[in-house]
Amino acid sequence: MSCHAGFVFSDKFTTYRFRDDHPFNQMRVILTKELLENSQALLDTHLISPRLATEDELALAHSKTYIQAVQKASKGMLSEEEGMEFGIGTEDTPMFEGMHEASKLLVGSTLSAIDAVLEGHVQHALNLGGGLHHGFERKASGFCIYNDGAVGIKYIQKKYDYKVLYVDTDAHHGDGVQWAFYDDPNVCTFSIHETGRYLFPGTGNVNERGLKEGYGYSFNLPIDAFTEDESFLYVYESALREVVEFFKPDVIVTQNGADAHFLDPLTHLSSTMKIYEKIPQIAHELAHKYCEGRWIALGGGGYDIWRVVPRAWAQIWKVMCDDIPFEGNLPEKWLEKWQKESPVPLPEYWHDPDGSYKPIPRRKEIEEKNAKILEKSLQLILNQKRFNNSF
Repeated sequence: MSCHAGFVFSDKFTTYRFRDDHPFNQMRVILTKELLENSQALLDTHLISPRLATEDELALAHSKTYIQAVQKASKGMLSEEEGMEFGIGTEDTPMFEGMHEASKLLVGSTLSAIDAVLEGHVQHALNLGGGLHHGFERKASGFCIYNDGAVGIKYIQKKYDYKVLYVDTDAHHGDGVQWAFYDDPNVCTFSIHETGRYLFPGTGNVNERGLKEGYGYSFNLPIDAFTEDESFLYVYESALREVVEFFKPDVIVTQNGADAHFLDPLTHLSSTMKIYEKIPQIAHELAHKYCEGRWIALGGGGYDIWRVVPRAWAQIWKVMCDDIPFEGNLPEKWLEKWQKESPVPLPEYWHDPDGSYKPIPRRKEIEEKNAKILEKSLQLILNQKRFNNSF
């Protein structure tokens, strides 16, 4: 198949592993890669081998004190008390041997994707090992040690001097990336997520707009719990198209968490595979319209690693290459191999059948709430346009 995209991959992505029973499991990247290979959509010629990020590159978005703490934890030399200061050793982000090296690889894989696109080797690049959007300058959070998205955007600014639009469709608010660029007018952050009233990290309100020169360049759509496909896609696409037209980025970076699905065990949204077909199509279209195709896509959340994540993430690659999603049956070879390992029955189709979940009794109320959030967001975008045009 003809494809002007690159797929960043290393089987060492699985070394980023907290515990056997931890919900964050990079085996999902292996499952996705094999699903694509068994679908004849991914060839060896598409693969990009990632590199390790350097300490100086990590320091673009993280304090050196924090990096040193992670290095100590990686060798079992950080005390529990010291770890708590940096968010390391918590239930969400426990210490594990080799955590610094494993985390450097995930950051380096995002930098490899960025260079592949911005040096013109490919138009788009997919790094499913990345998307760890909760990491802060000096603190781990929400399964994320180093924030590859924040490091990557700082890297783009330093090396290529591009304006960056960061788009986050994870069910959890992309807090770490937002705060890293909260005062920066050359990075626009846009996140659609389940409202923080019910879900970690509790942030991402509409009124989080940025600070100082960066005021007006942060956009959030905190949608209601149990939001379904139609409402999700309506508010998402309506707002994003306005944001892109307003900001006119040089490059788009997307974080593609797959945890808004109704089967995800950690969230409360009610989407199906329909949104994971449409989300990359919108990004693909906008990247070509505004950025000469420059699009770097990252992974993110997604905790039903068997039934949801491989299908959702495979659609990103398919759209990058063909601009159309997969349809029909999943490949039998993939199903036969992985059903033996899966604790749940694997789906047979790319789509979720109608009636896959119980009807949502508050559907109309939820849609009305989301429409009001969209109305507020569109008004904020309009106000920012007027403000910018007044100078």
